Amino acid sequence: MNISAADVNKLRQMTGAGMMDCKKALTEAGGDFEEAVVILRKKGQKVSASRADREANEGAIVTLTNADATFGVLVSLTCETDFVAKNEEFVALANQIAALALSKNITSVEALLEEKLDGLALSEKLIEYTGKIGEKISISRYETISAEGVVTYVHSNNKLGVLVALNQTAGTDAVAAGKDAAMQIAAMSPVAVDKDDVDPSIIEREIEIGKDQARQEGKPENIIEKIALGKLNKFYQDNTLLNQAFVKDGGMTVAQMLDKASKGLTVKAFKRIAIGA
Repeated sequence: MNISAADVNKLRQMTGAGMMDCKKALTEAGGDFEEAVVILRKKGQKVSASRADREANEGAIVTLTNADATFGVLVSLTCETDFVAKNEEFVALANQIAALALSKNITSVEALLEEKLDGLALSEKLIEYTGKIGEKISISRYETISAEGVVTYVHSNNKLGVLVALNQTAGTDAVAAGKDAAMQIAAMSPVAVDKDDVDPSIIEREIEIGKDQARQEGKPENIIEKIALGKLNKFYQDNTLLNQAFVKDGGMTVAQMLDKASKGLTVKAFKRIAIGA
């Protein structure tokens, strides 16, 4: 029977098993997930499967860039308890995974899980580690960025990480400004870089909210649209990175801060991951 990639990924999330193992198990089980889990457990993946229903809401985030800071990776390795998340061996594993991803220029979590670490596919390594510590371990998020300059930031508790893509090479001034932009992203969680990057569905939602608010305030129907667009502009100021007030100096926007640091400097893209979010 035809086993979809979505089904394979679902079983992988449930069990922590490798993609090919999941596909084989689902095929053997005729698409029956419960039977597929039994098949995987019979192949020595008992601990991982038995903990599939546990929530992995703790963990550690690691960011790395290559030597010339043109490619960066962001890895979120999750577990069940803060005790394990703070364990030196767990954090070391997260760093190993990030280093592996960086060395191979890996751009997807699926490809990352197939790479070898200490002689095992990473998916199998995570299962092995799950059996060792007795907690569900998984790569909950994996992001990459390529640009003329890439800057990273990880909050001190390793629970939040940011990658920033700059339009200039990572010179001293650009790196300092990029770090400030990364900290802004960490603190303010913008929805996009600029207003043109905001998802159309979000724009539509904000316009409708603005209209409803104006109606509830008793505004005339003929100016409802104008009021809603005014509220949308305020939304852009509060929620798009370049238009936000710079947290270190509210007298300028993030866009102005970047340009002041290095003429023409701006952010092209960013990735933000928080444990448990």
